[in-house]
Amino acid sequence: MIKAVVGANWGDEGKGKITDMLAEKADIIVRFQGGANAGHTIVNDYGKFALHTLPSGVFYGHTTSVIGNGVALNIPVFFKEYNEVVSKGVPAPKILISDRAQMVMPYHILFDQYEEERLGGKSFGSTKSGIAPFYSDKYAKIGFQVNELFDEDRLKEKLASVCETKNVLLEHLYHKPLLNVDELFAELMEYKKMVAPYVCDVSLYLNNALKEGKEILLEGQLGTLKDPDHGIYPMVTSSSTLAAYGAIGAGVPPYEIQKIVVVSKAYSSAVGAGAFVSEIFGEEADELRRRGGDGGEYGATTGRPRRMGWYDCVASKYGCRLQGATDVAFTVLDVLGYLDEIPVCVAYDIDGEITTDFPTTAKLEKAKPVIEKLPGWKESALLVRKIAENYKLPYYTISPTYSICQDHGYIDGEQYTCPHCGRKTEVYSRITGYYRPVQNWNDGKIQEFKDRKEYDIEHSVMKKKKTEAHV
Repeated sequence: MIKAVVGANWGDEGKGKITDMLAEKADIIVRFQGGANAGHTIVNDYGKFALHTLPSGVFYGHTTSVIGNGVALNIPVFFKEYNEVVSKGVPAPKILISDRAQMVMPYHILFDQYEEERLGGKSFGSTKSGIAPFYSDKYAKIGFQVNELFDEDRLKEKLASVCETKNVLLEHLYHKPLLNVDELFAELMEYKKMVAPYVCDVSLYLNNALKEGKEILLEGQLGTLKDPDHGIYPMVTSSSTLAAYGAIGAGVPPYEIQKIVVVSKAYSSAVGAGAFVSEIFGEEADELRRRGGDGGEYGATTGRPRRMGWYDCVASKYGCRLQGATDVAFTVLDVLGYLDEIPVCVAYDIDGEITTDFPTTAKLEKAKPVIEKLPGWKESALLVRKIAENYKLPYYTISPTYSICQDHGYIDGEQYTCPHCGRKTEVYSRITGYYRPVQNWNDGKIQEFKDRKEYDIEHSVMKKKKTEAHV
């Protein structure tokens, strides 16, 4: 059976965590679209990881991680990520790469940068990962599939043809240095060495796995509102973000996708430009951003502060419908535990007309949020437990803090000495991401610091004051 994990909104909903959790019982995890332009954050016994191309199931030794034909594969970035994961003690994951996957070429990244530069204030807020130029070439039929690396004569001939076209744009539109065919060919031969051991017919592999009764998990990138057809066009990504595309991007029959887990989080966030009806600003946004995510709401790929907003029922209902949700995973409910009242966007006001249906972009840009406030709970994991037990739902909670040992890495919970070696650890709040020292109480309130450096400065000042007072 195939399950798909996809996003309801703008991305950043917590798909990586849900995939990581479901991967424990899966045999194969497949990335089926997108590239290294967005990331999924995973926190586990090995540490904290921001995965951009690797599937989120790589931490389980029994799984096979697959790059499907629908992925925009940046080969050096992929293997850099692979090596970083292994360097942190993760057993080398078993990976397979589709021979039909297309490659992000070095010039795709350049063209992405040049176009954003040319557009200036009208830019799309691209991550400059080469994604739009990549898909432009794919559908113009001048892209390069992985299998083409293994026919050198044909590859060089095609490179020369493509570079001729690209150099016209570089010279006359962007006024940038021209491409060199021989240099590009040499770089692609290095790509060939990297991928050769992993290339296979992924569609056939998955077909055989289904016949054997294997459990397959499709991992989507971004969310419904970034889909090029059904999202906030043109401020969207360049590949379909819908579960339906999983059949195309992995090369499997559509009817095999029997469960679609749509992930939605308890507030809204977005990276990049585009309509965002429930968006909030100033201190209100800063507070939510600081408390959200894993150590704050910042892009896993760019590090950019995410735009923040309250939960948008209109967008979420639309997102779940388009994805064909059979299940919904509702994440980070605990983050809102600091609020006395929970603002929720329940409808849009467009030129005086109230609607609960998600409109096209021109109308969306005129929309104002209709906000209702629900009573807060001032609790976090306990509330999740209560709701889950009341409705007989599965739930998964983690400690609000985690610890880092210099030798043994990540440890769940507030442990100031490592249970493995007895050494002192550093403790951090999972809600704020801030450093929490051992002596962290001041007049009955927990003290937290943005990092160890800030704590050392404050501690030094306090120590100096105490010494002067004593003298």
